[in-house]
Amino acid sequence: MRAPRPSCYPQKVRVIVLGAALLLAPLSLSSQDLKEFEKKVTEFTLPNGLHFLIVERHEAPVVSFHTYVNAGSANDPAGLTGLAHMFEHMAFKGTETIGTNNWAEEKKVLQSIEDAYDQLEAERNKGPAASPVKLQSLDGSLKLVIGRAEGFVDPNKYTTVIEENGGAGVNADTNLGYTEYYYSLPSNRIELWFLLESQRFLHPVFRQFYKERDVVMEEHRRNVDSSVQGLLSQTFKAAAFEASPYRNPPGGWPSDIASLRVSDARAFFEKYYVPANINIAIVGDVVPAAAKRMAERYFGPLPARALPPSIHTQEPPQPGPKTVLVESPSQPLALIGYKRPDQFDKDDPVFDAIAMILSSGRTSMLYKDMVQEKRLALGVQAIPTFPDGQYANLFVFFLAPAQGHSIEENQRELDALLGRFEAKPVDAETLARVKTKARALVIGRLDSNAGLASLLTRYYGSYGDWRKLFTSIDDINKVTAEDVRRVAVKYFVTKSRTMAYTSAGARQ
Repeated sequence: MRAPRPSCYPQKVRVIVLGAALLLAPLSLSSQDLKEFEKKVTEFTLPNGLHFLIVERHEAPVVSFHTYVNAGSANDPAGLTGLAHMFEHMAFKGTETIGTNNWAEEKKVLQSIEDAYDQLEAERNKGPAASPVKLQSLDGSLKLVIGRAEGFVDPNKYTTVIEENGGAGVNADTNLGYTEYYYSLPSNRIELWFLLESQRFLHPVFRQFYKERDVVMEEHRRNVDSSVQGLLSQTFKAAAFEASPYRNPPGGWPSDIASLRVSDARAFFEKYYVPANINIAIVGDVVPAAAKRMAERYFGPLPARALPPSIHTQEPPQPGPKTVLVESPSQPLALIGYKRPDQFDKDDPVFDAIAMILSSGRTSMLYKDMVQEKRLALGVQAIPTFPDGQYANLFVFFLAPAQGHSIEENQRELDALLGRFEAKPVDAETLARVKTKARALVIGRLDSNAGLASLLTRYYGSYGDWRKLFTSIDDINKVTAEDVRRVAVKYFVTKSRTMAYTSAGARQ
C-alpha cells in the first residue's frame, strides 16, 4: 500500500509555515557553530546542475534522503492549476521496470489513451456543434482503453520495494513554492535509493494519470468543500490575493483538475524538474566519497536544461479593507490578514518575533488577554507567513470565539490589543524569552536525520546557501523592541486588511 501523503489543503491553520520555520530553525544553533558543522558537510554539484548536500552521522545505520524541487503549485500555469500536485502523485507510480508487468505493451496502451482523449477533446472543442452521440461514443472508448491499461499495473509496487528493504517515512509534499520527496533507508541500502530516485526523474512514467486525477478531485472535496476550515482558508486567500498565484488552491481548482492531460504534466516536468532546479540532502550513516560516485553514476545522465523563468506577476496594492463571509452552521471562525513583504525582506525576522510575542504559548499577549483573562476566545493564533513566503504574502490572525462571544467582539479586542502593542515597545524580558523559546521549538528537528535533511534542502532551495541555517540567528538576535513597534505600525493597517469569517447567517 502506498504511503499516505500529507494533504495539500490546510486541515487546520498552522502557526509556523515555511517562512517562519526557515527563520526559526537556526536559533537552535549559533553562527559560531558554522565552521565546526561545515566539517561534517560534503557539498558538490554535478555537471548538469544537480546539487547535493551530504552530512555524516554514524550514530545509527540509517540514512535519510530529501529531494527538494524549487517548484510548487504557485508555478502552475493559468488554467492548469494542480499540475505540480499531479506530478507529485505520478512520482509514486513507479518506473519503466517497477509498477508494471509488461512495460512494452503498457507504453502502447498509454499512448492509445492519449489518442482517444485527443479525439474526445477535438469533438468537445466544437462547442454547440459537437455531436452528443459522438461524444458519448468517444467517452466510452476512452474509458475502455483506460481500463485496458489497468491490466498492466502492479499497484503500489514502488513504495513496496522501499518498505521491503527497510524504508520508512516514504512520502512527498506539494507546497506553494516547492515540492519535496523523502524517506529513510538502512545504510546498506543506499544504492537502492540512488537507483529509484534517479529513475523516476530520468524516465518519468505517467501511469494511472486519469485515475489519480479523480483522487485529487476527491481530495479537494474532502479538504475544502467538506471542511469548514479548509473552505474558510481558501475563500480568504482568494479574497486577499487578486493576481498572486497564492490565491489558488495548492491542489488546483476542480474545473482545472478535471481537464488536466498527461501532456500538461509532461510539459510541467520538462520545464521545472531540471537538475539545476533540484537539490538533494543525504544525512546519516553515509560515506561522502561513495555517495558522490553513486550520484555521478545514477543522476549524471539527467540532461542539463535551462532554469525555468521566475514568476513575474506582482500583487497590486490593496485599495482598501476586504471582508468575506462563509456561511456555515459550525462554530464561528475568522481569519484576519495584513499584507506583508516576502521572506527575503530585511524585516522578515521581525514578523516572526511579533508572531511569537503575540501568540506563542500561555504567556503570549493574545492568549493572556483574549483567552485567559477576558475569555472571549477559545484560541487565537498569529501566523507570520501565510500561505507561503517566497512572494509577498500575509501576516494572519486566526480567531475562534468562545461560546457566547462573537466574531465582532473578538475583532474589536484584537484591534485594541494591536493598538496597545503598537503604542508601547515590548519589554526586553519578553523579547529575550521569545528568542529562547524559538530555539527550543526546533531542537528536535535538527537532532533527527530527516529533520536536518529537510531544513538543509529548504534553506538551499530558498536562499541558495544552506549556511543561512546558521547565519539567520544573527538576524533575529538583532531584532529590537523598536523594530517590533515599527513593523507593527507600518503593516497592521486597515487598508491592507482582509477578513474572512464563518457565520450561520448575518454577522453576529
